[in-house]
Amino acid sequence: MNIVIKNATIVDASNEFHQKQVDIKIENGVITEIASEINPGNFDTLSLENLHVSGGWMDASVSFGDPGFEDRETIDNGLTTAAKSGFTHIAYQPNTSPVIDNQSIVSFVQSKANHHATSLYPIGAFTKNQEGNDLSEMFDMQNAGAIAFGDYKKSISNANLLKIGLQYVQDFDGTLIAFCNDDTIKGKGVVHEGIESTKLGLKGIPPLAEEVVLARNLFLLEYTGGKMHVPTVSTTQSVAMIKEAKAKGLHVTCSVAVHNLILTDEVLSDFDTRFKVNPPLRDAFHQQALINGVLDGTIDVITSDHCAMDIEHKKMEFDTAKDGTIGLESAFGALLTKLPLEVVIEKLQAAKHLFLKEFNEIKVGQKADLTLFDPLKEWTFTKTDILSKSKNAAFLNHSMKGFVYGIYHNNKLIIK
Repeated sequence: MNIVIKNATIVDASNEFHQKQVDIKIENGVITEIASEINPGNFDTLSLENLHVSGGWMDASVSFGDPGFEDRETIDNGLTTAAKSGFTHIAYQPNTSPVIDNQSIVSFVQSKANHHATSLYPIGAFTKNQEGNDLSEMFDMQNAGAIAFGDYKKSISNANLLKIGLQYVQDFDGTLIAFCNDDTIKGKGVVHEGIESTKLGLKGIPPLAEEVVLARNLFLLEYTGGKMHVPTVSTTQSVAMIKEAKAKGLHVTCSVAVHNLILTDEVLSDFDTRFKVNPPLRDAFHQQALINGVLDGTIDVITSDHCAMDIEHKKMEFDTAKDGTIGLESAFGALLTKLPLEVVIEKLQAAKHLFLKEFNEIKVGQKADLTLFDPLKEWTFTKTDILSKSKNAAFLNHSMKGFVYGIYHNNKLIIK
């Protein structure tokens, strides 16, 4: 597609055009000119109000459920939703049916994502069928296109298995994703253990459930070497431990979910299961530590942790409802209510640096990989803004700042 994007302010601190308003000419998916004004000739033009452009964003944790749970979301509609939400890349979780635990399933989900503007990168399961007993075919999956390995929302209780896995993936420069939660400490907990859980009479999940597993995993990483990514940290002590591990020189990175950054457990007063997530929404003390971790660089990545869930498993009693919220559509607008624009852009792009071997910059000669947005528009996220098949949105009726127009990627323009 040949197009000239008009009057776009580039947001990229490393770019010579940072915070400058320019025209961007794209020919057959490649940026061919960037200038203060470009004559479009016979090219199409795109002009949008207060248009800003950054390098394309990547979501490090997306769960649609396809194949097997297409009633929650399909790859086809999910990738369209991701594109209209500003994401040019997504890392796709393995909690499908069958589980993404071998190269044939990796290839299958990639084939379903062909010809979309948003690129899908599978995460392979760390263990067969995500059961925590035997290692999956990680080397074969990486050769087929998997970018990392982890059992979605499941800790590896067998410490020796995690140790062997960390040693094994070093042979092919693989990355393990190690979710941290001790099920025996969590027990029947459904929300953060604290004042709100006591008020509501709901069983609490103490921060210790996350922290004790994280401490063990960091000791294992120090022993074995290798690369570990800790997804969706949620506590003050977790941030402190990761900061200390990085200072030691351990190759550890981490992410935080948008909802854990923006919301606290005070929203649970009406027992609304849209707010039942894993890890749980915690109190303001932990929320502030997460924000500080983002600002000081301890937390590398912000993810929507988009988890589509059908109404039959979500709209029910709080104790029995499934965890998870959709978040692609609301991620950017929610983040700008708490964080500076340049920090948000950096953290939404960071997964590309961690998981992909190559990425494109906003420069002449590079493939166009762009997210288009207005950082100032204020609006309210309502049901009409939900593009997903599933409607379990924690940010429903939440005031937003910053509006995504869409993306240009894979030689395709997708605009809301």
